[in-house]
Amino acid sequence: MIEVENLTKDYGEFRAIDNISFTVEKGEILGFLGPNGAGKTTVMRILTCFFPPTEGKAVVAGFNCFEDSLNVRKRIGYLPQRVPLYEDMKVSDYLRFVAAIKGTPAKEVNRKAAKVMDDCGLGDVSGKLISTISGGYRQRVGIAQALVNDPEVLILDEPTVGLDPKQIKEIRNLIKDLAGKHTVILSTHILPEVSILCGRVIIINKGKLVAVDRPENLTSESSRRMFLRINGNAQMIERELAGISGIKEFETAQASGEANGYIVVFDDEKRGRPGIQSMIEKNNWELMEMRPLETSLEDIFIKLVTKEEA
Repeated sequence: MIEVENLTKDYGEFRAIDNISFTVEKGEILGFLGPNGAGKTTVMRILTCFFPPTEGKAVVAGFNCFEDSLNVRKRIGYLPQRVPLYEDMKVSDYLRFVAAIKGTPAKEVNRKAAKVMDDCGLGDVSGKLISTISGGYRQRVGIAQALVNDPEVLILDEPTVGLDPKQIKEIRNLIKDLAGKHTVILSTHILPEVSILCGRVIIINKGKLVAVDRPENLTSESSRRMFLRINGNAQMIERELAGISGIKEFETAQASGEANGYIVVFDDEKRGRPGIQSMIEKNNWELMEMRPLETSLEDIFIKLVTKEEA
């Protein structure tokens, strides 16, 4: 549904995005992650035809964003981080207005506006001025205006920013319901949001692609990291750990009592675990604790971004 190939965007001497490529399948929700200034919004603005790339190409639903932008815009719904709502209009009037300017046939305008109000839970505020409704409802109106022309692709830039926990949950549930019906690119700084909503994740930093994978694959390292607490001679333990087949690396860690703490990273857990057991039995040491360590998406994000910056 979306193909980005060798995309580069320069602003004078500053390179905002640097030769990135990725695809998004039909019906997929793709999480777009990166620190401030990473280039996320630049990519979104190219995909929504705000401006062309310096090099490379972006194709949405078979149409080139630069060469055939009108056809791309017909197939995209866009929620920017700051939703440009007309606050002196009623919710229903605003959505009818947006439907009309997006090219909806006159006889379909009322039906389309009514449908997105129902889909986005706006029935209670349909007759209210936008200036009088809460932040959560304003975000719903923003998503409704993106949906009103029934686009194939939705691009949502920080859709839950500034909302309270109840409003965030409501907007997340709304986005979940869009899966399969629309292809969604979701930019967010809230990493748990990506794990909850997205089938795949793209991490971008300083304009470069750092990772593209499923959230569970990015965090699968958790099954290969383990915390050990061992009673024994520290120098001997470290020497023995260094020689065990299946252990990629280890580091010392804080441990309670007199025991020594270690974080072990396996490259082959099936060999590494028995090797640790044999080491302890052979040296008559006491294994006080042995547990897997969870690796969150936040840990992976920070690790990848830090590595890229280094």
